[in-house]
Amino acid sequence: MTGSRLTRAALLAVPLLFFGVFFGYPVAAIVSRGLVEDGSWQWGRLGEVLGDESTAKVLWFTCWQAAASTALTLALALPGAYVFARLSFPGKRLLHAAVTVPFVLPTVVTGAAFLALLGRGGLLDSAWGVRLDDGVWAILLAHAFFNYAVVVRTVGGLWAQLDPRQEEAARVLGAGRLTAWRRVTLPALVPSVAAAGLMVFLFTFTSFGVIQILGSPRQSTLEVEIYRQTAQLLRLSTASVLTLLQLAAVVALLLAHRLITRRRETALALVDPASTSHRPRGAAQWSLLAGVLLSIGLLLALPLGVLVERSLSGPDGYGFAHYRALAHADGTFLVAPWEAIGNSLRFAAVATVIAVLVGGCAAVALTRRAGRLTRGFDALLMLPLGTSAVTVGFGFLIALDEPPLDLRSSWILVPLAQALVGVPFVVRVLLPVLRAVDDRLRQAAAVLGASPARVWREVDLPLVWRALLVAAGFAFAVSLGEFGATVFIARPDEPTLPVAVARLLGRAGELNYGQAMALSVILMLVCTAVLLLLERLAPSRSAGTF
Repeated sequence: MTGSRLTRAALLAVPLLFFGVFFGYPVAAIVSRGLVEDGSWQWGRLGEVLGDESTAKVLWFTCWQAAASTALTLALALPGAYVFARLSFPGKRLLHAAVTVPFVLPTVVTGAAFLALLGRGGLLDSAWGVRLDDGVWAILLAHAFFNYAVVVRTVGGLWAQLDPRQEEAARVLGAGRLTAWRRVTLPALVPSVAAAGLMVFLFTFTSFGVIQILGSPRQSTLEVEIYRQTAQLLRLSTASVLTLLQLAAVVALLLAHRLITRRRETALALVDPASTSHRPRGAAQWSLLAGVLLSIGLLLALPLGVLVERSLSGPDGYGFAHYRALAHADGTFLVAPWEAIGNSLRFAAVATVIAVLVGGCAAVALTRRAGRLTRGFDALLMLPLGTSAVTVGFGFLIALDEPPLDLRSSWILVPLAQALVGVPFVVRVLLPVLRAVDDRLRQAAAVLGASPARVWREVDLPLVWRALLVAAGFAFAVSLGEFGATVFIARPDEPTLPVAVARLLGRAGELNYGQAMALSVILMLVCTAVLLLLERLAPSRSAGTF
């Protein structure tokens, strides 16, 4: 085996081992628990569940609302990706960090915010008598609110690094502005747009909290149905079949995405993003900036403002009573809810390290020349985003409770579950940038005697440093807001912020609701602070970086 093949095999071994032990094994354990009876597989349950008319209705609603949510999110967020990538304006760093805040909020909080905004007695209903909670629009808007940052950061991260002189050269040769963009810039952006669209679709395909709060009984996704069959009806066999159906749909989508985008990934001219950003020029760019700021205000800031208002509103008027109550333990928690902040930061930091290590190894390995097996592994890395978090959480409890993997009572179980969701984001952010690096630079360094490790350090790392920070920020944000699996495995004395919010929302009383909103606001502030720090750490004008 040559040195390059040995290096690729070693890099692939890390994510393979991680996903095999902490994803494949737990999911297989929960599925076998539901479909194995008296030592034999009950394959007849597949036909019974798949042939049920209610299953077809759930699958149809799951697919079409995910497609509609993805289209709406791309339509709203792609102009924002351009504005953040190409235009310079006061407060850009703060706003760039702020648009990521909705992504880390627990989905139950997102649903509650939009219900307070669009539902009965909400802001629109009180002011203008308008309600949007009796149809699908509230769900679609909540999904766009949640996933806006995915498109802005994934597409905008690459857009900011594309050399604008190529488009300018096409215009000098006679192409119009739109033609030059369509023939030069758009083909370069296709892999990032496809990656962002895929992530948005997977998140909305497995939507749970938003559907639970904003959806009617007829609006149920596969994720909601899996939870209902598992936790409420105790029909583990039906839940297992629905899990397999969800996995099959996600695998088909990933393979289709792989076939479509693989041929479009080419080496690109990457430059310092500081050299591509400029103040708006002309009425068109000023109008675009104003439109994006208005859409951010209505789609993102307004629901977040509702959360802040509800956290401060009390029976005696506005104040900080709900925040002060977080320092005291009650019957809901074994510890004061305030301690959830430290738990979340600690777990998210560990999960980020794991996600960057595993995802970084996978991304580097996938940039090497490889066969179909490696290319298929690229798609399989996205499976955790399309797998029921309920299945993963129960799977952890069932599979990881015996030596040598007796982790059921260990704190590390939470970061491991969070890292499973963070790794795909690290890979999707790093991969387009790594594949855009001209391979001739690597070959030249190798010819001069550099080892594979030195080639990565001297050639790839300076070019992907900014993308690595973006990936780390995404992993940290995802870990802070992960709820579906964490709610099953977090210890009672170590709740995370999302788990604490969900527990408070599940209890009656104005004080509990106010504390839930207060914790949500704290989660927003923590996320904003971390993302602002990452924005400042990102190199802006150093040579060879972007």
